[in-house]
Amino acid sequence: MSDLKREIARRRTFAIISHPDAGKTTLTEKLLLFGGAIQLAGAVKARGDARRARSDWMKVEQERGISVTTSAMSFEYAGCAFNLLDTPGHQDFSEDTYRTLSAVDSAIMVLDAAKGIESQTRKLFEVCRLRDVPILTFVNKLDREGRDAFSLLDEVEQTLALEVTPASWPIGMGTDFLGCYDLLHDRLLLMERTKGRTLTEGVACDGLGDPRLDQLLPGRAVKQLREEVEMVRGLCQPLDRQAFLEGHRTPVFFGSALNNFGVHEVLQGLVELAPPPRSQPTQTRRVEPDEPKVTAFVFKIQANMDPRHHDRIAFMRLCSGHFKRGMRLTQTRTGADLFVRTPLQFLAQDRELADEAFAGDILGVPNHGKLRIGDTLTEGEALRFTGIPSFAPEMLRRVRPEDPLRVKHLGRALLQLAEEGVARVFKQQVGGQWIVGVVGALQFEIIADRIRTEYNIPVRFEPVNLQTARWIEADDPAEVQRFVDANQGDAAEDHAGAPVFLARNDWHIERTGKDWPKLRFQKTREQT
Repeated sequence: MSDLKREIARRRTFAIISHPDAGKTTLTEKLLLFGGAIQLAGAVKARGDARRARSDWMKVEQERGISVTTSAMSFEYAGCAFNLLDTPGHQDFSEDTYRTLSAVDSAIMVLDAAKGIESQTRKLFEVCRLRDVPILTFVNKLDREGRDAFSLLDEVEQTLALEVTPASWPIGMGTDFLGCYDLLHDRLLLMERTKGRTLTEGVACDGLGDPRLDQLLPGRAVKQLREEVEMVRGLCQPLDRQAFLEGHRTPVFFGSALNNFGVHEVLQGLVELAPPPRSQPTQTRRVEPDEPKVTAFVFKIQANMDPRHHDRIAFMRLCSGHFKRGMRLTQTRTGADLFVRTPLQFLAQDRELADEAFAGDILGVPNHGKLRIGDTLTEGEALRFTGIPSFAPEMLRRVRPEDPLRVKHLGRALLQLAEEGVARVFKQQVGGQWIVGVVGALQFEIIADRIRTEYNIPVRFEPVNLQTARWIEADDPAEVQRFVDANQGDAAEDHAGAPVFLARNDWHIERTGKDWPKLRFQKTREQT
């Protein structure tokens, strides 16, 4: 096996998806803890200092206790190089999650043991299904009273039409929760029950017949464990890795991320089950990861990761080849060459220079607005990766600065946020007013907060008599221009200069579509 193939084979690039408050961020930190990337949950060892560096790194996330951006983190474990993308759980930020899922090869779906499958979990699962992303399931919060394990397995099968194979099994629940038995390796790693901010060595028991089980666990718990494991093995199909890779079956792990229970088993499951980097679709062909030439696409832009420097980082997923620092890559959208001299790898907002990287890795490229979400970078081949859409907003509001003299500054801030994909930003043809479009109302609050804290521009959002926006397309560009000239009051441009129709209601969209049959009013727009 060549060095390139060997490095690619040990990559595991995955995301964590869940409904808000299912424990996604806690699991993220515990995976980093078990992977040796951090020494204390919630803190990172960096240049000798214990520094706050949780995956929820943005100030607004720490204040509100929710994830609203994607954090990228790299770590090594058991000979594998992991790239973990912690996605927003809040439904108002689902578009960021959708784009992130285009950059991963597998996902962990986190369920709350008391609530099972919730609405946002189901939506994100459907996105994974559309992309054929294999899913490992982690049922969290077993340290609290929750639903019966068999009932949760049945719900996953019935609700998601997804076959299940228990990969571990809980011993008790709530105050009686003692740990999880590893069904895949027929062993128990008994951890000390703590809040688990640091890692402690567990006691291993091999097989259900190990006499140490009877010494370490109450007799009633051992008896119940042996009975339930026998029942599970009789009722559930063994794990078929091919069915898992095709997205038809999910291994289900149980545990409590807060107390470190079940985290080791999930991490080991990623090592053994999760796929290495997969081929990626372009407009003309599929790109295989072991191709010698480097290809990549940008799936996220993040401004102001370091508020002192107003920096802007483009997150790119390497799709093929062996990247080396200083390489010249071509931005296929513009044909411009880009020398990548300071590629970064991340642990939340902590970063370090990457001298090399391989297909599957996530790199950050500092840039000043040249790179956009959806951009393809190659060593010269004219490729365009697909599958990174923009969605039409469902809520529109006008935004104004409290200080009228700061209108130009506001425009620059809005364009930066639009390039990040935080919201859709439209500039009206008549009057040049800025209209912001979002999926959920919470986004307006987050945007106002970020503009105030990162750009020092207090703003207010005002209601407008508009419901949604549609991108305007046609086979003949002159037809689009005729529409814009005839409907200047309803026309605008997005941050990339694409023409947009601002609609008052559904009737307005339908009526305009009939009046202009040669035009296409699109709900989504592929970013390439």
